[in-house]
Amino acid sequence: MTSRVFLRTVAIGVGVAALSFGGTPMLTQARSVQQPDNTGANKQQATTADQQKETAEDRELAQKIRKSIVGDKALSTYGHNVKVIVRNGVVTLKGPVQSEDEKKNIGAKAADVAGADKVQNELTVKS
Repeated sequence: MTSRVFLRTVAIGVGVAALSFGGTPMLTQARSVQQPDNTGANKQQATTADQQKETAEDRELAQKIRKSIVGDKALSTYGHNVKVIVRNGVVTLKGPVQSEDEKKNIGAKAADVAGADKVQNELTVKS
């Protein structure tokens, strides 16, 4: 019985010591410093996702393009997470992608849905 009590006491002591030496705060600090790759670019760009119009046509167009992009399993996670912004039928693509081929592929998917003259491909290749 006493050995169990001793082990519990030791386990609690080790846990308290880890917290007092910054175990959890260090992890929290590391997470808060890390930012998305394109944070700076988002602040400099004029068209942002929150500016998308709420018309049924624009929402439907964005949905079709997003479905086409997400359905392509050959794209990277970056490719699947690009921003698709539609305003008055004009599509703006933003965000980082892994390669020039991926940028062209996503632009082509948007052009297939909206028309080539309606797509502004502002995707950037991640270096």
